[in-house]
Amino acid sequence: MMNASDNKFSQERIERSRCEELAKSSSFYRKVYSEIEEIGWEPLRRLGGDLTFFSFHILDKKGRAHILEIQLNRDYPNSPPSLSADVPYMFTLEWSINSRLKDVMHQFQKHLDNLQEFWSVLDDIDKSFSVVDAKQPSRASSLRRIHAGNDCIIIVHINFNDPKSLPECRFIGHVPPSTMHMNSLHMLWRRNSKKWSKEKSFPENLECILGIELPKPPGLLQMEDDQQQVECGICYAQFLPTDEELGARSGTRTDYTCENISCNKSFHSLCLTDWLRSITTTRQSFDVLFGNCPYCSDPVAVKINNK
Repeated sequence: MMNASDNKFSQERIERSRCEELAKSSSFYRKVYSEIEEIGWEPLRRLGGDLTFFSFHILDKKGRAHILEIQLNRDYPNSPPSLSADVPYMFTLEWSINSRLKDVMHQFQKHLDNLQEFWSVLDDIDKSFSVVDAKQPSRASSLRRIHAGNDCIIIVHINFNDPKSLPECRFIGHVPPSTMHMNSLHMLWRRNSKKWSKEKSFPENLECILGIELPKPPGLLQMEDDQQQVECGICYAQFLPTDEELGARSGTRTDYTCENISCNKSFHSLCLTDWLRSITTTRQSFDVLFGNCPYCSDPVAVKINNK
């Protein structure tokens, strides 16, 4: 029986063969084919029939997955490609007649680097509070709706240019006693917002200003008690050793989870990287390793951290 990894590899070979045939017919196809070869076929997710549209799977520094969609005009590279991604804003593409698709990928990766603090703040909110529609939040959205108890909702807008600054904040409550609770929280916010500190985390700031403990995500306590959810599936420890050689990763908890919901195994990205490097079928494109989960064999992609 063919598993997900075999199916992906088979599809990759089909797409590659089709591109090779098209590359024989025109200089445009030859150029596009050679530039995809430069990037690598592993991160390729979609490929249009005429090779003018494709998308790539890219991991940022924290291992978050992103899809970059690229649309080419027929006069490429005389005109720059059009780009689309689930980000709060797109960067200004630097382009010349000598530019290639790998340059687009590098610029997009730098753009993701600039947004790391923004997404870290949003992830902190999602992990710490009961958030409306938190299961599949858009990476482009700067808004979070946080349950505040008594049918009251706190709506916060995070500034993607300065994510640790005091956010815009609104309070919504439609019927008593939610309106009373809403008014009380709004008053506390206006009175204490000057206490906001960039040195503190978003959850710590918000609860300090409001003077209450906000509802936690459903199942959070159960997950904290469930050792299987936090132990690394390779080294069987919750935290990496405290070791100067590990640098910033010293003593860190598991930070990678298999996306297969029936597996959901957690790993230290460092342990998973070492394990993938020991497997002959693992492939590398730029600083990302592509292989299979040690438990369910579903595809995994891990960004290599050389620091």
